[in-house]
Amino acid sequence: MMNLTLEQIYRAQHRLRGLVHRTPTIHSKTLSAHLGAPTYLKLECLQKTGSFKPRGAFNRMLEMSADERKRGVVAVSGGNHAQGVAYAAAELGIDAAICMPATTPRNYLDATRGYGADIVLCPDIRAAFAETARLEAEGRVLVHPFDDLHVAAGQGTVGLEILEDVPSVTRAYVSIGGGGFIAGVATAIRSIKPDVKIVGVETRGADAMAHSLAAGTLVELPAITSIARTLGAPKVSEFTYRVVRELVEEVVVVDDANAARALFFLLERTKILAEPASSCCLAAAESQRGRFTKDDSIVLVLCGGNVSTEDLAGYHGRFA
Repeated sequence: MMNLTLEQIYRAQHRLRGLVHRTPTIHSKTLSAHLGAPTYLKLECLQKTGSFKPRGAFNRMLEMSADERKRGVVAVSGGNHAQGVAYAAAELGIDAAICMPATTPRNYLDATRGYGADIVLCPDIRAAFAETARLEAEGRVLVHPFDDLHVAAGQGTVGLEILEDVPSVTRAYVSIGGGGFIAGVATAIRSIKPDVKIVGVETRGADAMAHSLAAGTLVELPAITSIARTLGAPKVSEFTYRVVRELVEEVVVVDDANAARALFFLLERTKILAEPASSCCLAAAESQRGRFTKDDSIVLVLCGGNVSTEDLAGYHGRFA
């Protein structure tokens, strides 16, 4: 059984110094008034490559032996993990192949290629996972997007930074794709401050964790239909499912329309561009604002900001 520990996350934090940004956490008067409680934004959208993903990618690859590095790495991704792995691999001199669905937006493809990785385009995300397994069988080392302790430990360093910046935090809203990010953040925060409520957030059509929790077992989605493509893991893992059951207060599922409206609210009022996989955290907090008091300290983790201008225009036309 995979068990993530605070010690592993502290080790990752030490290892990652100088390789990734120590991103800011800012207080927002606008959002505090909007939600009725002091509210902070953890700006992981300002991380290298535009999302939290390099943290886990670096931590995983730094654990690899010299022989494993020579064999190269393989990953599967709808966008942000691809860029994180490509960037970390380039910085460490490791060859990287990334399997991506053909529907991946061009900005993700261009950025991933720009970091030096080879892209293998597949018909859909399931085919991308299958091709990843084939390349792993041929000798490449898998950098899994969420079902990996070293990856989750790297992502968990975000939780340590939140506690350093907002020691008064009472509620943290964290997006869920495959669950590695929230597993790391929840382990870090609740190991140090057990009373903090961690709220997981998914969008409808990319809500494998919520379906799994409701069923009491892992559920695979037939398709990812949400605009939040970077939350598009069709199935979570036993590891991430177990951590969410143990450490996460609840999982809130929001509609694409509310995630898009939250995106534009953040952009217009805070000047922060967050992709739907991030802005959904604001939408979830909005749905719960009646629960907050002036004694709360709310942290919204904006996990990424990789959204194309073309998609922004489309969201505005559909949801604004």
